[in-house]
Amino acid sequence: MSPDCARVLQDAHAMYDRLVAWRRDLHRHPELGYEEHRTSSLIAEHLSDLGLRVQQGVARTGVVGLLEGGREGPTLLLRFDMDALPVEEENDVPYRSEYPGRMHACGHDGHVAIGLATATLLSRYREEVPGRVKFVFQPAEEGLGGALRMVREGVLENPRPDMAFGLHLWNPIPVGDVVVQPGPLMAAAARFDIDVVGRGGHGAQPHLTVDALVAAAHIVTGLQTIVSRNVDPLEALVLTVGELHAGSAFNIIPGQASMRGTLRTFSMNTMHMAQSRLRSLAEGMAQAYGARADVRSEVISPPVVNDEEATALVRRVARSLLGEEHVVTIKPVMVSEDMAEFLTRVPGCFFLVGARNEEKGIVYGHHHPRFDIDEEALPIGTALMTGIVLAAGGNGC
Repeated sequence: MSPDCARVLQDAHAMYDRLVAWRRDLHRHPELGYEEHRTSSLIAEHLSDLGLRVQQGVARTGVVGLLEGGREGPTLLLRFDMDALPVEEENDVPYRSEYPGRMHACGHDGHVAIGLATATLLSRYREEVPGRVKFVFQPAEEGLGGALRMVREGVLENPRPDMAFGLHLWNPIPVGDVVVQPGPLMAAAARFDIDVVGRGGHGAQPHLTVDALVAAAHIVTGLQTIVSRNVDPLEALVLTVGELHAGSAFNIIPGQASMRGTLRTFSMNTMHMAQSRLRSLAEGMAQAYGARADVRSEVISPPVVNDEEATALVRRVARSLLGEEHVVTIKPVMVSEDMAEFLTRVPGCFFLVGARNEEKGIVYGHHHPRFDIDEEALPIGTALMTGIVLAAGGNGC
């Protein structure tokens, strides 16, 4: 008989010290996207020691481990992202980042620790594990396309997973709670770059110039009408210009200006419409001021949309492990996650594990220089991932 929920939770909590040690070691040694060499070596060594079949170098630094269970069942993909951010840490903690300008400011260090612990427990339960478990440790989640690159390099083949699952430690909700819900959870994201080309000159002779800065300013304002006038009011779209650069002196009219920004939505139809309107508006408004706009736009990630059946499985496990009152729902969020690349190809569920604790001062949001997690969330995430695998075979947790 497969381990029941009480045993899974007990075994996960028994790994607390090891989970914390892994997480803090990774936190002290953060590595940016496609540079996770130390991290991937640590992962590959541990998975090999557990007897998993290990493949390294997928998407440069990604690691895939395959565990063969002792019973018939589906093939499940469990994904854990590894990369840090170019953020200078401001936390005064013993495990503070040792690398200037780099920090695990989004919880990926905790994700890796949960992945290692889940592999450990499932190896311990191997004879009762149904089917196969494909552990995917993904590089470059932070806007660098790591998931899509892993897909293109065959991570969804040999064997092809029947379902895919991922988690994110989530500081907006308290430790002990988890968010499990079907349908859209996180938005699709696109990046756009607009270069405005005019003709510069003396600030006292504007009639002899084509002011790229004036054209750019009107483009920034005009782009907001895409949200207010081109999108169904019941659909969601965010358009943000995050950078605007122009000029070199107070008395020179700039001949060039550039801007960068992002589009966020839950609908790819809305995304494609917004990209088209962005190009038309920018080019047309630049032309109206005698300038030229060169527009580039690319989708970074599709939306995270959870499958009904896979989500029901996760919800059932979460309720058994944590209790009904700790399984919550939220409004979908406009941040993006490239777990979506797996979920557009394989049915699955991406869920959020609460990591906030106001009594401990763990209140800062993701990507903040004082971001931290309540490490009590680590065994919870481990128990959930382990329980999902055991429950997918129809028995156990």
